Amino acid sequence: MALLSKELGIDLGTIFTRAAEGGQIVLEEPTVAAIVVEEQKMVAWGQEAQEMFGRVPESIEVTRPLQNGVIADYEVTEYLLEALLRRLCGPVRFFRPKVMISVPYGVTSVESRAVHEAALQAGSREVYLIQQPLSAAIGVDLPIGTPSGNMIVCLGGGATQAGVLAMYGIVTAETLRSGGLSLDESIVAYVRKKYGLIIGKLTAEQVKLKIGAAVPQDEEQSMEIQGQDQVTGLPRPVTLTTGEVVEAMQDELEDIVDTVRKVLEKTPPELVSDIIDRGIALTGGGALLRGIDKLMTKELGVPAYLVDNPTVCVAEGAARGLSMYPIIRRNLPTV
Repeated sequence: MALLSKELGIDLGTIFTRAAEGGQIVLEEPTVAAIVVEEQKMVAWGQEAQEMFGRVPESIEVTRPLQNGVIADYEVTEYLLEALLRRLCGPVRFFRPKVMISVPYGVTSVESRAVHEAALQAGSREVYLIQQPLSAAIGVDLPIGTPSGNMIVCLGGGATQAGVLAMYGIVTAETLRSGGLSLDESIVAYVRKKYGLIIGKLTAEQVKLKIGAAVPQDEEQSMEIQGQDQVTGLPRPVTLTTGEVVEAMQDELEDIVDTVRKVLEKTPPELVSDIIDRGIALTGGGALLRGIDKLMTKELGVPAYLVDNPTVCVAEGAARGLSMYPIIRRNLPTV
């Protein structure tokens, strides 16, 4: 029976949920659900629900069930996981999958139990949890089985985590409960303050992706956006440049760098010397921000580099973690 059931690694993120099986990504959908308020029933999820964001009548509520990397709405998360498993394993519940799900480092036992319970209720046979930094390190093939220091930074949408790993375990780590979404919010606030224009979070995210950067760039790019005038309430266009976006995100980026700095400060000196030789691996969607590696290198004095598969490494690492379970078991969060 166990031969026929699937083994899945799931990266349950604030913005995206990805599932991997045997090192292959089999599903990638936004962590968004559309709920009919009166019936408390899910009518759409993933990309379909994402497109409804801010464009629905009051009878439907479009929510992100995870906030800052942890479950904020348990029922909706359970619906989402159920829909996800149904899509991957078919409607027949005969062969239940074995699942390893990532949770942010340092979450409370209540938060991690919520993930564990939701996955079991959604129809998994066995559920294991794995810390995101450990999962990402396995996914990018860092040599974490050796007694030398490897540093990894996960720049997620709702949480930023930095950790130093050795001997299949986390030596020191920190989690900052803000990430890519906070960068979007800082752009919204900046445009509102400077131009008196109200823009939506999706627009801010588009700005960040298209012209955003962490350090001033040689070539300035610009982009025209539409927003609502604060005074008249009517639509009005405005043009933003890369320099302005860099300025808008400055404070949030400083918090992210500080989190990494705190981890380096707490790391034993022997491991720090290894990290200086090997550099800091940047993973997560936030690692795709232009120049974030340069910013880290400049601020910390330790070379930072972008890994090959920044967005999918956590899910791939979780899938691979199932086969390494006997080795990493003692370092996984207990439920």
